[in-house]
Amino acid sequence: MIRRKPDCAKPWTLVADGLVVAVRLTPKGGRDAIDGAEQLADGSRVLKVRVRAAPNEGAANAALIKLIAAALDTAPRNVSLATGATARVKRIKIAGDGAVLAAMLEKVVGQDARP
Repeated sequence: MIRRKPDCAKPWTLVADGLVVAVRLTPKGGRDAIDGAEQLADGSRVLKVRVRAAPNEGAANAALIKLIAAALDTAPRNVSLATGATARVKRIKIAGDGAVLAAMLEKVVGQDARP
């Protein structure tokens, strides 16, 4: 059996116009917080995020976008949901300088982002 390594050791990927971040969102999590990074059972890495908002009518997704924007000191209009509107695991697109955004995210996440 061939085991495939995850494509990336971090839960984000640089793209031409910014950064794409894999997120595992916990709605109704008691507080709005980025809890670091973790590896899922399939080997992929995600950013663990919790928000107080309930998962109805897009409230949890809106809270996620607002939290990520605040953590990276960017406008919420630069953060968008790329995939996973109704799923727990989502992909968030952040427009801007990808290298700078990745460095800021590395500081926010800290040691948990390392493999």
